[in-house]
Amino acid sequence: MTRSVIDPITRIEGHLRVEMEVDNGVVQDAWVSGGCFRGMELVVQDRTPEDAAQIVERICGVCPVSHAHASSIAGDKAYGITISNNARIVRNLLEGAQFLHSHILWLYNLAALDYVNPLNALNANVDEAYAVALENGLALHSDLNQLYDKLGAFAANGQLSIFSGNWFGADGGEAYKLTPELDLILTSHYLEALKMQARASEMAALLGGKMPHVMTSIPGGNMWVPTESKLDDLLAMATEVRDWVNDTVLADTVALAGPYAEALTFGKGCGRYIAWGVFEGNGWPYGDDYIEQMKNRYLPMGVLNENFDVSDVEESKIQEYMGHSWYQGDDTYTSPYFTTDPAYTDYNVDDRYTWVKCPTYDGKPMEAGSMSRIFAAYVRGVPFIKENVDAVLAILGAKPGDLSAFQSTLGRTAIRQIETMYVADLMVEWVNELAEAIKGGDSEYFRVPERITGEGSGFWEAPRGALYHSEKVVDGKIEGYQIIIPSTWNLAPINSAGEHGPLEQALIGVPVADIEMPINALRTVHSFDPCTACAVHVTDRATGKSFETVTSPWGVK
Repeated sequence: MTRSVIDPITRIEGHLRVEMEVDNGVVQDAWVSGGCFRGMELVVQDRTPEDAAQIVERICGVCPVSHAHASSIAGDKAYGITISNNARIVRNLLEGAQFLHSHILWLYNLAALDYVNPLNALNANVDEAYAVALENGLALHSDLNQLYDKLGAFAANGQLSIFSGNWFGADGGEAYKLTPELDLILTSHYLEALKMQARASEMAALLGGKMPHVMTSIPGGNMWVPTESKLDDLLAMATEVRDWVNDTVLADTVALAGPYAEALTFGKGCGRYIAWGVFEGNGWPYGDDYIEQMKNRYLPMGVLNENFDVSDVEESKIQEYMGHSWYQGDDTYTSPYFTTDPAYTDYNVDDRYTWVKCPTYDGKPMEAGSMSRIFAAYVRGVPFIKENVDAVLAILGAKPGDLSAFQSTLGRTAIRQIETMYVADLMVEWVNELAEAIKGGDSEYFRVPERITGEGSGFWEAPRGALYHSEKVVDGKIEGYQIIIPSTWNLAPINSAGEHGPLEQALIGVPVADIEMPINALRTVHSFDPCTACAVHVTDRATGKSFETVTSPWGVK
């Protein structure tokens, strides 16, 4: 029996342990354990919905805007408020800026180093790299000669910083398959992405007062009032990011498809998908019909089964099971419910092994995330999504409409870039739409509550997937709160029927050639972009070899 523990896996957010059992070079079983209890539902108890919208942002510094908006929507519903059209546009802009920041950061600065080896770029012929970029339609925004020299000085210095500690030597040095020229080109984009994700975050700060943890979105609308100079700044930044995104992200991902075609054959997951929808549509406000509101979002709501048949969300079908999580009892609660009773025991994959609750929809595990949103938008007929999904399917050699071609580790990684381009285009469109509304005399951004007692649920999306906040308000104070974040869906433990969660299912069947550096498992975990920092624990049934490595702020083994 071989055990491998890596604690933590870098380039990911939070605390996560993934334990896998491997036989004959293939993962046979897997358990995902979230190692952090937050309990934000308890923190907002007896506070106002306005307070909650600010507090729950602290769940995450990467996607605070989404939590503010989901909480604000829940507050809108509890208070009986329909926000104004201008507030709709401003919320879309703020959310879109965060989406762009998160997507760019994830692709280049978190996931890319599973495929790109910047140190191998030192073996490149720079003239050939320019030729490769032109031949493959890859963006050239940087001086590759200058970058080559900087990388050389960086490597000679011996302080590799962000490029150290990665698994570039996995599979006997065969795990990284790009040519030195492609590594040089994509390393240039890695460095450009640092600027672009910061520019996107700068947009969020302009709209939110600061970033992370914006201050302007609250139940009733938004407190940001645009000026001519702020709109000019916003339009310039949105245009800059859009142009870079459209030049770069999809072409780069397609460039990985050839060398890493194997990653299109594993990592499917549960094959069922949820998306609550995000970015309110321009037919606002759709009366009081919440379902129509979600279906008319720019990325619409949809629940998809194994055959990609789409249905509308039913809140009563959302449940959370506690039997394998560190909470009291082994009950299954139906949303909205307001029970959070932590009860840590010990780590035991045969019993309780995670702080992550186990959400299901209609009793089944469901994958959340960008791929789920794209699938829902495709089936709902969003023109931009259909056109670009079919274009990528053609590149992959699949038939138009064959969404199953994306059900893999690399497919999940690639399809997200279509969303990045869509949001980047919409950002410029929304700035112009807001300017036109202001020119027409619309100056309403906030509306006061109709009542101070009520209940409301905020169905929304974070960059990582379906986000749900629900609250009960009595005389202006919260008497119950529930949150289901995207990674809760994806990192769910085994449910009451004995089914693994989406990431656990995606890991089963993944090839592991190097037990000490299970790079394909790492690629699969990163494809979900879980909001955690990771440890991976691998068991090989066939051998008795033991390997353990721990790298953390608390010590090194």
